[in-house]
Amino acid sequence: MMRWSLKLARVRGILIQVHWTFLILVTYVAIAYASGGANLSVVAKGVTLLLAMFGCVVLHELGHALTAQRFDIQTKDITLLPIGGIARLERAPDEPVEEFFIAVAGPAVNVVIAGILWVILVATDSLQPIRSLLDLGGPFFVQLMWINVVLVLFNLLPAFPMDGGRILRSLLALRLDYGRATSIAARMGQAMAVVFGFVALNPLNPFLLLIAIFVFLGARAEAQQVRIRTTLEGLTVRDAMLTDFTVLSGAHPLGDAANQLLAGSQQDFPVETDNRLIGMLYRQRLVAALKELGSAAAISEVVDPDYATVSPDDSLHEALARLGLARCSSAPVLDSLGQLVGLLTLGNIDELMMLRTVFKGRDKRGMLAEIFATD
Repeated sequence: MMRWSLKLARVRGILIQVHWTFLILVTYVAIAYASGGANLSVVAKGVTLLLAMFGCVVLHELGHALTAQRFDIQTKDITLLPIGGIARLERAPDEPVEEFFIAVAGPAVNVVIAGILWVILVATDSLQPIRSLLDLGGPFFVQLMWINVVLVLFNLLPAFPMDGGRILRSLLALRLDYGRATSIAARMGQAMAVVFGFVALNPLNPFLLLIAIFVFLGARAEAQQVRIRTTLEGLTVRDAMLTDFTVLSGAHPLGDAANQLLAGSQQDFPVETDNRLIGMLYRQRLVAALKELGSAAAISEVVDPDYATVSPDDSLHEALARLGLARCSSAPVLDSLGQLVGLLTLGNIDELMMLRTVFKGRDKRGMLAEIFATD
């Protein structure tokens, strides 16, 4: 979904982009103001207030991202959606304390913004109560201050995927198992989403209903991510990588790649030229290239030079996260000398997770020894 986004800027190496669906929200706000009897200048002011609010959301997400950098956790990008902003961290924090500070940093930014605006409004005798938020064309900075207050309160709700859910998990994880702490926070998030859903239905509030769905699915996804992390704990890429795989030559025609695809179960292929890895040929790209260029075209013409790489001793969970960030279904495994020694695929990770779940508490060798034991 994030690929349909417009790039806005980079801050400390972090890409900031806006998803096209954000335009739906801008249109909705403009229509809502106009249907309320507002003139063109008030509509323009309402849209400007919306953009200012999302500017505060960007600063909120930068608070998370820049704090994560202090713990050597990089952020790939920040994307603005109609329901808010999403910062994609390259990996999860290792310690509950790290997660606590990263989660708190976002709302803290909004507290600072609201505090600065409050001081200015008090100094100019312009402060008004929160009900001014409901006034079409109300005082701009008063409304922006109260919006930041609302953002703080909403994000501190103890439910995933809001910051409050992560703060709750980090505090629970100081005493409980990480998986158990996540389960509690995720269930609270889903329960809160159900409450939001009921409130949104009477009377019908499409925006609140959308938030309820987002919270419910976000809580479930977070719990699933932690189950994966727990299952893969202690495993490295070496435990899951394929060592018997096909490498294609960039000089060969696409027809050869198609034959290899049909001949076995391998979906993606490392491509080499003169024993040097030049990229990956993924199944989707292979099929599209065959249609566009035909089977006689050289593999090197369609190879993808942008791909994730991993090493045999990398944590399997971190390698999986790298695949997700790169949107790759597989990655070549390179040793310390840069030599291709394996292929890591989502399919193999899935199978290893299945075996580890069935034979919980045993290492990979123990699993395989029992599965293939003979009398």
